Amino acid sequence: MKHRLFRAALIALALCLSASLSLADETQVQKAKQANAAAKAKAAAKKKKPPAPQVELVDINSASKDELKKLPGIGDADADKIIAGRPYLTKAHLQTHNIVSPGVYQAIQQRVVARQKDAKFAKDSKK
Repeated sequence: MKHRLFRAALIALALCLSASLSLADETQVQKAKQANAAAKAKAAAKKKKPPAPQVELVDINSASKDELKKLPGIGDADADKIIAGRPYLTKAHLQTHNIVSPGVYQAIQQRVVARQKDAKFAKDSKK
């Protein structure tokens, strides 16, 4: 009788352990599915995002006063200062030579370039 009771208890215990293990497995599978779905949704959102609009760059060495005034924070006085300080080796010279304030430079730095047309800025390739 003791053996039957002990055996029944062992069987019950084994069933409980089995059920809890399968429940844990199902929980892990559900978490994995949720993580996979979230990753797919994030990837789909990236694909649907429209590309950033191309900004037409303004060459600070050749732009007209009107073109310069279209830049954020650039007025008549700043445009005149930019034109008077030409040519620039780099666009950073707008800030380092105190042509525009650091705040204005931050606003325009992604929209301007300093193209070199003059040979005096070109690197000597024979050195």
